[in-house]
Amino acid sequence: MFPNDELQRDPCLKFLAKRIPGLHVGGKTALAWRGFRHNLSSREHLVVWGDVRRSLPDWFAGRFPCRYVSKNLFSKDLPPAFGLQSLPENPDGPLVSVPERALLEMLTEVGVKQGVEEARNIMESVRSLRLEVLTTLLEHCPQVKVHRLCAQWAEELNLDWATLARKSCKQGKGRWSTRLKDGTTLTLKP
Repeated sequence: MFPNDELQRDPCLKFLAKRIPGLHVGGKTALAWRGFRHNLSSREHLVVWGDVRRSLPDWFAGRFPCRYVSKNLFSKDLPPAFGLQSLPENPDGPLVSVPERALLEMLTEVGVKQGVEEARNIMESVRSLRLEVLTTLLEHCPQVKVHRLCAQWAEELNLDWATLARKSCKQGKGRWSTRLKDGTTLTLKP
């Protein structure tokens, strides 16, 4: 960077992706970039996913409010770049989760960093998904919480792909419950 230059978000993300394995824009941010959002935020935080635990550099985080997530959401036998593509309007841009992957990434953060009501409202706008992509991702996702949220909310919201989500659902045993940060309890039926 030369003096008085302004760093641009997308080239910086591409630069970081060369140094951080699996780095991509994911979850709620990827859904918003692909046209699925509930409310517009005046200054939205960027949600960036990667395969390794680390912090994003201060020079990036200071310019672009963001949060880095490193969870093993999918099994190791899913190809690492499955469900990651640049945006059609920016083919040379950073990798961004496709809607199916972004939805599951967002669901894994419900009750942790993602509010329940907002996640449900965003999910309601995700009406048309590619069933083969969603099936593949659910088959490789071991998290019971993600499966049950996906299936239960899809049924409650009467989404076209609710039946597929229920068929792919990893059942587990009994109800799944967790206490949320706000003190309420989230309970998901099998």
